[in-house]
Amino acid sequence: MTDAAYPATRLRRTRAHAWSRAMHRETVLTSADLIWPLFVTSGSGVEEPVASLPGVSRWSVDGIARRAKEAVELGIPCIALFPHTPADKRSQGGDEAFNPDNLMCRAIKAVRDACGTDIGILTDVALDPYTSHGQDGLVDAQGYVLNDETVSVLVDQAVNQANAGADIIAPSDMMDGRVKAIRMALEMDGHPNVQIMAYAAKYASAFYGPFRDAVGSGGLLKGDKKSYQMDPANGDEALREIALDIAEGADSVMVKPGLAYLDVIWRAKERFGVPVFAYQVSGEYALIEAGAAAGVGDREGLLMEKLIAFKRAGCSGILTYHAPVAARLLNG
Repeated sequence: MTDAAYPATRLRRTRAHAWSRAMHRETVLTSADLIWPLFVTSGSGVEEPVASLPGVSRWSVDGIARRAKEAVELGIPCIALFPHTPADKRSQGGDEAFNPDNLMCRAIKAVRDACGTDIGILTDVALDPYTSHGQDGLVDAQGYVLNDETVSVLVDQAVNQANAGADIIAPSDMMDGRVKAIRMALEMDGHPNVQIMAYAAKYASAFYGPFRDAVGSGGLLKGDKKSYQMDPANGDEALREIALDIAEGADSVMVKPGLAYLDVIWRAKERFGVPVFAYQVSGEYALIEAGAAAGVGDREGLLMEKLIAFKRAGCSGILTYHAPVAARLLNG
């Protein structure tokens, strides 16, 4: 830190012109930093707007392929897929997750056919889009989510998605030991180059409501997820979770939600030096949209300021529903 004082040092000098601000900018955000979450639904030619997520829709498989082409054109390197499983295909054990012809697998194949290897495909591994009770895993008679039994079936779900062509498996369930089990299964099943992006620090947050509407699990959820998702009061515990997932074979880790946990992102990057991603979750997205609609601020300014905050905190990338909007702004 320099000891120079005013007027020898005038920090406003480098802020006086746009070219100078650009030249001295410490943090740079590009479209390559974005991952676009997309919701898959049944049918053909279907677009279903999600009421609690203004501007976001569920798309049938053909629509997902078109969105993937759009992502490639915008320079977005990866999409993340989440299925809206029909009620008649949900069950206590989430068996549809293992179906090689389920919505997720059909969408993976459609994107691969449409885009080849020009885009990465990230797939969510958890049972909540498939269970009749809305929990991320198998439950006992008292409603407690079972850990080891759930890990066993998550492995089958992950391999099913890898067989369909997924590039990144992203376990979001928060079961203990699932990263190691999935890594071993991917190696044994001939998928050594499929990455794992672990939802390593996923909090029991109040910001998930619109997402649960989008995948159809919100109205089904019995109880809460506090026995496996993290307590929002805990930061040191997040570092323990992240350390375990790295040791078990995660190629990258995720902090979810993002904005309320920038301190965790920063600490994780400083401690481990691994790629850290943030999920700007549905509630965070919806608040920007609602705030802009209410006139509290400029929409573009609000969304870009929040995205740059993730990069400044140490993120390698951000999952955000604003990805196509942000990419267009960044690309001019």
